[in-house]
Amino acid sequence: MGAGAQRARALANQPTHPAAARILVRMSTKQPADDAPVRPIDRILTFMSLGVIVLSVACFFALLIADAAGLDTEDFAEGIWPVVATVPMIGLPVGFVLIFVLLIMTMIRKGRASKRP
Repeated sequence: MGAGAQRARALANQPTHPAAARILVRMSTKQPADDAPVRPIDRILTFMSLGVIVLSVACFFALLIADAAGLDTEDFAEGIWPVVATVPMIGLPVGFVLIFVLLIMTMIRKGRASKRP
């Protein structure tokens, strides 16, 4: 298909009514965003909280599976099991605090963005 045929096809698809042309322009152009851009600290907090919570839940399920597999209380006192047992007790509260901090920072950022002209 030649350049002339493409131009004719593009012109044939253009609206002829002025109101339709305004709607088309309004819908196809980018509007300025009301939100402030996401800062790197927000992304870091998001991925940190997600990582800590996923690791804690995985350790919790590892404990449940090990208990169901027949490990005794003495078996959980040696090897890596003390660390696996401690991670959910520390990780879940830390993950909750990180999510709470992220929520507060996002609310402050959006509040400041709405006050800007």
